Amino acid sequence: MPAIEKDIKTKELTISMGPQHPATHGVLKVVLELDGESVIKVTPYIGYLHRGVEKLAENQTYLSALPLTDRLDYISSMSNNVGYCLACERLFGLEAPERAKYIRTIMSEMTRISSHIIGLATHALDIGAMTLFLYSFRDRETLLDLFEMTCGARLTVSYPRIGGVRNDVSQEFLDKLYAFTETFQQTIEREYEPLLNENRIWKQRTQGIGVMSAEEAISWGLTGPNLRGSGVPYDVRKYAPYDAYEKVQFNVPVGKNGDVYDRYLCRMEEMKQSNRIIKQCIEQLPKGAIMSPDAPKFTLPPKDRVLADMESLIHQFVLITKGPIAAPEGEIYVATEVPKGELGYYIISDGSGRPYRMRLRAPSFVHLSSLPVFCRDAMVADVVANIGTLDIVLGECDR
Repeated sequence: MPAIEKDIKTKELTISMGPQHPATHGVLKVVLELDGESVIKVTPYIGYLHRGVEKLAENQTYLSALPLTDRLDYISSMSNNVGYCLACERLFGLEAPERAKYIRTIMSEMTRISSHIIGLATHALDIGAMTLFLYSFRDRETLLDLFEMTCGARLTVSYPRIGGVRNDVSQEFLDKLYAFTETFQQTIEREYEPLLNENRIWKQRTQGIGVMSAEEAISWGLTGPNLRGSGVPYDVRKYAPYDAYEKVQFNVPVGKNGDVYDRYLCRMEEMKQSNRIIKQCIEQLPKGAIMSPDAPKFTLPPKDRVLADMESLIHQFVLITKGPIAAPEGEIYVATEVPKGELGYYIISDGSGRPYRMRLRAPSFVHLSSLPVFCRDAMVADVVANIGTLDIVLGECDR
């Protein structure tokens, strides 16, 4: 019996991915226009986590605005703090002592490892690889324990200060961290990379997916591993070094194909380089002060926890009775290389004790705007891979 032909009508389908979805890495809404499994258009919608951090900072003193920066990329709070403190130091004409610079470099690179661990682990989990998630979080716990040993906090730390750091690091901290660096690179090479580097399913889901050329990456303002994965060796730590980055040796890994797989390889190699930087900083760590001589007008370096609490109360009393410390009039932009890319602080001072204006160049915001480009000619499953490769945090994106 001959088959009966029927008129089959098709139409495009519009669906929402998020804002509550495990693969959006936060409260992100992505509207997908689909033709079957093929993506026609991708439109990201943000703002679900907007808190007005920049405007809040304009109503705080320079010191009291510091904890707001913890809540940007909240898994990289130490790096956010360092960038803000550097911007304030250049505005006030301060310079941190050498020991403080080395300590801040150590903390920034510990943060880079911790952030990349979360990014790679959740990315792999999105695509279906669970073992890396379990292995890597074991090592992240070691780093968080070391943060807690130093400043009493694991996530939102507020440890760096304008002019230095809040308190010195102990020998126990240095010994435990150095022991971590002795084994971490072998952990990556023996445990992390064998799980994914030649995994045929992982390579099918990442190679040739989300391709971005070097020219396009520069045009869209990408930075960090998302830019370097396209073959552009730009790193703020090399081109505009700060703290102790001029005193240490490290390489800037770059990709060749600009796809999800190359960006994954860049982040893996960056963890090895961060491990190398930490080891050098511990070996070269100079003795001396941890705060600039002019820094006590912002905060006093505590000798113990009880004294720290007393000094905090005294400092708050001085601000109330005498008013906040005035900055010279002018403006400053300072960029640092945080795990997600280039984080920039733009501060305008009107000569008062508070920032007249503060604006942030948040890498997650810039990178998310390029998601439709990454998803050209993509399938629905590729959208998940592309969101993971961007490694965004919505706290920083929305601010």
